[in-house]
Amino acid sequence: LTAHKLQYFQFLGSTEVEQPKGTEVVRDAVRKLKFARHIKKSEGQKTPKVELQISIYGVKILDPKTKEVQHNCQLHRISFCADDKTDKRIFTFICKDSESNKHLCYVFDSEKCAEEITLTIGQAFDLAYRKFLESGGKDVETRKQIAGLQKRIQELETENAELKNKVQDLENQLRITQVHASPAGSVTPKSPSTDIFDMVPFSPISPQSSTPTRNGTQPPPVPSRSTEIKRDLFGAEPFDPFSCGAGDFPPDIQSKLDEMQEGFKMGLTLEGTVFCLDPLDSRC
Repeated sequence: LTAHKLQYFQFLGSTEVEQPKGTEVVRDAVRKLKFARHIKKSEGQKTPKVELQISIYGVKILDPKTKEVQHNCQLHRISFCADDKTDKRIFTFICKDSESNKHLCYVFDSEKCAEEITLTIGQAFDLAYRKFLESGGKDVETRKQIAGLQKRIQELETENAELKNKVQDLENQLRITQVHASPAGSVTPKSPSTDIFDMVPFSPISPQSSTPTRNGTQPPPVPSRSTEIKRDLFGAEPFDPFSCGAGDFPPDIQSKLDEMQEGFKMGLTLEGTVFCLDPLDSRC
């Protein structure tokens, strides 16, 4: 189940709920959104259609024409999924929003395949949990080690910059002391500036020598180091943890791991229930 793309559905919308699970919770949400759809129909508005894409990475709600992702619900955030056992059309799930941390109930109207959708989401949740147990811990541990190395490199770079500033200050003080110590009116021969260890500072940019060779021609230029990136036999660039940017990894990996672990431990409850309880529901 890499990616299970399904047909179009009518999307009644989403609404905030107080609890992550419960038949009564989703029943109230379905009734609320059904009533809102009934009002919109009376005003001549059509219920929007969406496309669902279910995989081990989550449930995506896409625009059927532009394929733009309207909602991306990660599986470890989905806690409850239910379908209507009476007309086989209505199905819903509760997902914890990643930004607001509020529980939102999403409601859809399908073409007599609500139970299939519910079971598909349950299967994807089970596979995602297995994948998390098999490889999630190893991947996170590796990323934690790389993040630690990156942090240490930044600390060393900062420390190195501070030491350079201190050395420069000491050199300036030494020059001032030498000027004050020299006799008045005497002229000292100009020599290259040295550091506190009497060494000429290293300059990474050295002027090219223009001295001709014996036959009067210029020496051949030094071949520059190839900037071409080496690749392995599979055509992939070699992995270098020191070239990774700070944005390549989340700032707090442990919190992400804890969040996923908590979501999977809560589990996904699949349930078949009856949403249509009065004549108004059947007309919506």
